[in-house]
Amino acid sequence: MIEQVGQGRMLAGLEQATLSVRRSAGVVVLLVAPALSIFHVPALAARGGAARQRDQVAGERQVEQTQRGEGEAILALADAALSGKPVPSDFPVRWQNDFVKAQRGTFVPFTLTVDASQLTRRSALVYVRAKRRSTASDAPDRKRQDRDRDEATYPVDAIFPVELTPGSGSRISRGFSVSPGEYDVFVVMRERVDPGAPRTRPKAAVMRQALSVPDFRSNELTTSSLIVADGLTVLAEAVPADQLAERPYVIGRNEITPAADRRFRRDEELIVVFLVYNPMVTVERQFDVRVEYHFYRKVGAGVRAEAGVEPGAHPTGRAGEQYFNRTDPQRFNPALMGTAFDPGTGEPVMAGQVVPLAGFEEGDYRLDVQIIDLLSGKSVSRDVLFTVGSEP
Repeated sequence: MIEQVGQGRMLAGLEQATLSVRRSAGVVVLLVAPALSIFHVPALAARGGAARQRDQVAGERQVEQTQRGEGEAILALADAALSGKPVPSDFPVRWQNDFVKAQRGTFVPFTLTVDASQLTRRSALVYVRAKRRSTASDAPDRKRQDRDRDEATYPVDAIFPVELTPGSGSRISRGFSVSPGEYDVFVVMRERVDPGAPRTRPKAAVMRQALSVPDFRSNELTTSSLIVADGLTVLAEAVPADQLAERPYVIGRNEITPAADRRFRRDEELIVVFLVYNPMVTVERQFDVRVEYHFYRKVGAGVRAEAGVEPGAHPTGRAGEQYFNRTDPQRFNPALMGTAFDPGTGEPVMAGQVVPLAGFEEGDYRLDVQIIDLLSGKSVSRDVLFTVGSEP
C-alpha cells in the first residue's frame, strides 16, 4: 500500500534564496526590475531623431518614477503594519512555510496563496520583511546583539515582481535564511502601476506571520519540517542558481511541490517528505536509522481505544485518539543507501512516504513519525495533522 519516496544523496545545506532591497537616500532600487516593455510607454511621434530620443528618454523617466513610487509605497505599507497602523486588506493572502537546515542559519521556504480573482491586474509586487522579536533571554546576549547590528536593518528585506495566475488559488513560493529565533514576518502584496493608465488606487494586502525558527546548529539527532507535499519530482539535472529564488523547495535534484493545505479526499494520497540530520556515524562510516509511521484517528475527548492492537507495538496515543494503522518501517544504512553516502559529512537522510487514503474513513487524523537512531539509541518524533473528507 505504501510507496517509499526516496533515499537519494542530498545537499548538506541551502543557501539564502531571497532578492534584496537596497535603500539610498530614501530611494528603493528593485534588484530584479521588470523589463520596460511590460509597461505602456507613450508612443513615440514620427518626428526627427532628436525628438524621438527626447520622447524615449521622457518615457523611460516616467517608468523609472513609477517603479520608484511603487517601491516607496510598498515599504510605507510595511512600515504602517509594523507600527500598528491600519493597512489595506483588499484580497486574502495565505501563508505556509517549512524549516530546513542551511549552511548559514535556517532556511525558510514559504508559499503565498492569493485569490487573484479579486485583483484588477495580474502583475504585482511582493515585499517580505522579517523583524526579530526581542525576548528576555536576548538582553544579556552581547554576541547576538553584535551579530544583529552587523546584519541589515531587517534580517529579511526582499521585494520581487510576480505574475499571478487567474483564479482563487494562485501560489507564489520563495525562501529566506535567518538565524534561529522568534520573528514577525510582514508580507505586502500590491498591484503594479501602469504609467500609461488612469491613476487609480492599486489594490493591496498586508499580512503578519509569527515565526519560531528552530536551531539546527547542534549535533543532536533532529529533522527538518515534515513537508506535506502534492508531489516529489526527481530532476534530470541541478537547477541553475539563478532559478533557485523562485524554486525554494528544490533540494539537491529533488523538487518538492508543497500541498496547498492538509485536507484530502479519499481518492488522494498523503505525501510526507523530510530530512534527518545528525545520525550517529562510526569511524567505519556505519549508521543505521529506522523511521516508523503510525496513524491515529480523533474519536472524541476522553476516548482511547486500543482493542486488537498489540501492546507496545506503537507509541501511546493521546487522549481522544484511536490507533488506526501503521506502515512498514523504513531503514537507512550503508547496505541500503550505498557506501558512498556518508551522513558524517553533513549530508542529511531524505525520508518520506506516499500513503493512499482510500482506506481512511472521513475524519481528522494524526501521523506520528518516529525517527530512531539504532546505533546511539536516540530518537525524535514529529507530527502531521490532516483531514480526510469528501470535499477538497
